[in-house]
Amino acid sequence: MPAVTIDHALGRIGVGPFQHRLLAIFGLVWAADAMQVLAIGFAAPSLAADFGLSIAEAVQAGTAFFLGMLLGAWGFGRLADRIGRRRVLIVTVLVDAVFGLASAFSPSFATLLILRLLTGIGVGGTLPVDYAMMAEFLPPERRGRWLVALEGFWAIGTVAVALAAWATDRWAGEQAWRWLFVLTALPALVGFWLRLWLPESPHYLLRRGRVEQAREVLDRIARRNGRPPIREPLLAPTARRGRMRDLLSPGLRRRSLLILSAWLLVSTAYYGVFVWLPGRLVSEGYGFVRGYGFLVLLAAAQVPGYALAAVGIETIGRRRTLVSFSSASAAGCLLFVVAGEPLWIAAALLTMSFALLGTWGALYAYTPELYPTELRATGMGVAGAMARVGGLMAPTAIALLIGAGFESMIGLFAALLAIAALAVGRIDVETKGQPLGLGARTGEAGLRPGG
Repeated sequence: MPAVTIDHALGRIGVGPFQHRLLAIFGLVWAADAMQVLAIGFAAPSLAADFGLSIAEAVQAGTAFFLGMLLGAWGFGRLADRIGRRRVLIVTVLVDAVFGLASAFSPSFATLLILRLLTGIGVGGTLPVDYAMMAEFLPPERRGRWLVALEGFWAIGTVAVALAAWATDRWAGEQAWRWLFVLTALPALVGFWLRLWLPESPHYLLRRGRVEQAREVLDRIARRNGRPPIREPLLAPTARRGRMRDLLSPGLRRRSLLILSAWLLVSTAYYGVFVWLPGRLVSEGYGFVRGYGFLVLLAAAQVPGYALAAVGIETIGRRRTLVSFSSASAAGCLLFVVAGEPLWIAAALLTMSFALLGTWGALYAYTPELYPTELRATGMGVAGAMARVGGLMAPTAIALLIGAGFESMIGLFAALLAIAALAVGRIDVETKGQPLGLGARTGEAGLRPGG
């Protein structure tokens, strides 16, 4: 009886109730992480008022958070390739929930900085491992759309934090930031208990030589989806521990440098816009483009961006979709720079929100497919770390350009997004419909890339 790969087995089992439940669990925590990441932009006005700070000083809590995310993405991504995805996910979401909730009770701004740093470590570890693990439970032909669906929960979290900020601002005054941090931590606390249900990734188990355990997980998925179990022996890959330096091996160096550059550039632009924009629109605005009501509308514009990205990655491919959305994001930023009337400013902001989150959806779907199993979580961890570096760079870029005006800052972000689109366009492989890691292996073998 010929042996089959995990991807082939997952293709025969198909998607069903197991993956739907998996998406709901991952999605809940993904939305919670979005709320944690973006909370400081909405909390900054009340936080500044409560502690007697300027808005710029209050936003430094976000800088501490991004530093934590950098540490978490780098450390937990590597750890997930060594000890398993499931253990890391349970630990990181618990760290996220506990320290996120503790942030709300900070007696001083210095204490808040420490607690947001620790919360960021948990969130930074959760995001890349989530994606790597979700990808490893999906058949190749359905993977892209489901991964963008997971990323779509970020839009749900964005809308939720905007609504929560609106509500707490109306009835909590200077203490609004405390209630906002409570509300952003609660979904992660629920997500911790739900994640105890998750099995370990069959890809990881097989890579570590735990063949029977991998088969048990596949049997569990098949039973849940109402499909017959896989009877054939599983084709075990050569056991090999991935090392971070392998990301720059001859077969992977080009795509690693290009995709990691895209992560850095896109994240700098995204966080530069959305960490500072809420406070700007609430305090000053542009005519009717102001206040929490427009912020909720801005967050809602992300949902169709994800939906279109989900269609694009399965039709025109991951790479073209990512290039298209990055270019559209740059165009939205440029429109903001030249817009003079509130109506055009509103159109520019909605375009930026729509396209930037579609960019993230395609970026998260594409990246894990560029690496083999032993490097997938490591690759996503490094990508997540680059995103956190972008989050740390954004306040610096804004501080340097604040005297030149908000429009100059948005112009800089337009240039970064255009460069990101060029970088992605030069990646040497399209992964649509390919088994996980095939692009990396064909690249190493010198074969012609797909797509």
